[in-house]
Amino acid sequence: MLHAKANRLCHERGFAMGYHDVIGEEAEKMLEYVETGTTHSAADTMEVPATAYTDPAYFAREKAEIFMKLPLLAALTAEMPNPGDYKAMELLGKPVLITRKSDGTVAAMLNVCTHRGMILKPEGHGNAKRFSCPYHAWTYSNDGKLIGVAEPQKFGPICKEERNLTALPVAEAGGIIWICLTPGLEFDIAAHLGGMLDDLNAYGLGDWHYCGSRRIYGPNWKIAYDGYLEGYHFAAAHPTTIHPRTFSNIMHFTAFGPHMRVGYPQVRIKEALGAIPRADWGEHENEGYDFVRTIFPNISIFFAPEITQVAQLIPGDTPGSNITNLMFIRREPPKDEADAAAIEGMMDWLRDVVNDEDYGVGLQVQKGLESGAIKSVIFGRNERGNQYFHNYVDYLQRADPNETPPEL
Repeated sequence: MLHAKANRLCHERGFAMGYHDVIGEEAEKMLEYVETGTTHSAADTMEVPATAYTDPAYFAREKAEIFMKLPLLAALTAEMPNPGDYKAMELLGKPVLITRKSDGTVAAMLNVCTHRGMILKPEGHGNAKRFSCPYHAWTYSNDGKLIGVAEPQKFGPICKEERNLTALPVAEAGGIIWICLTPGLEFDIAAHLGGMLDDLNAYGLGDWHYCGSRRIYGPNWKIAYDGYLEGYHFAAAHPTTIHPRTFSNIMHFTAFGPHMRVGYPQVRIKEALGAIPRADWGEHENEGYDFVRTIFPNISIFFAPEITQVAQLIPGDTPGSNITNLMFIRREPPKDEADAAAIEGMMDWLRDVVNDEDYGVGLQVQKGLESGAIKSVIFGRNERGNQYFHNYVDYLQRADPNETPPEL
């Protein structure tokens, strides 16, 4: 990957210091920002053309150079933990089938019968050792091999090895199953994630319980992603939901290649950290501070005390739309019916906050940009994460091998 060197350096720094030591440093910086009324700032403001959110040609390059080439989250390990489990989904218009084989490893393939192109499985989860096409009953094992042709004597000769399902590159790391949508384009997931893999591994997500998901629809994927990268909007857009817990416009950013850990101090950070020895600050996330982890290009993870939300932003068919899957996990399964009901309620509440408040604003932003009223969007010095994200998008869609990656 083009950003592997930057990722490696961040990973080595975190490993040398100790993961919780690094988190403790970031907590200390957030406390400093609160006490001094400052935030983690860029050197200057930055403008992004409004067409970056509306131009079909730019949008097409993003999909071709970013989404078709980089590893993408396809499933959480918790969604399909057992041999035979599978998940069928659509990702950027591609029908995808993820399976867990009998040996516990995963396979990924296009969810398309190699006879006449029929979609094998509808969207959803299940458990099966084999898949039979609903059109002509051609049958595949759950690793994608063609194992049966209906009435082969009448059909005629066929080389089954040449008609296996189309495999996709796949890897499982950090409690997440990653794929590349371009067949044959292999990837190194550890190099891609860098230090962000330390974050995921620190939580042991592969052993967590999958609670369920919600789906919402919003504006251009970057407008949606912008909201995860700054707390400048908390007071205005989330006056009764997020702002009572979290300071508006105070953030701390750490980059791992194109990925970021964005820190947000809580309004009680002084009280919370004051009750904990300084050496232990890095072991008490959600006690005085929170983080949003963004995994480029389209994942945001928020580890809340009650439940963890994994947001997957998928560009739509046009520049002005995205499909967002909100997936929810937590360490333990429900204790009883009351606990299960509380989980459902929390998933609905988080869905409503994103949909009604963030995407409600975002859809209006999309309309404003498409009107031609402004030629550029300006990101302030305080919106340092947004500046970095847009620089990375622009850099990758140019696909110039001689260009060096942006720096935070």
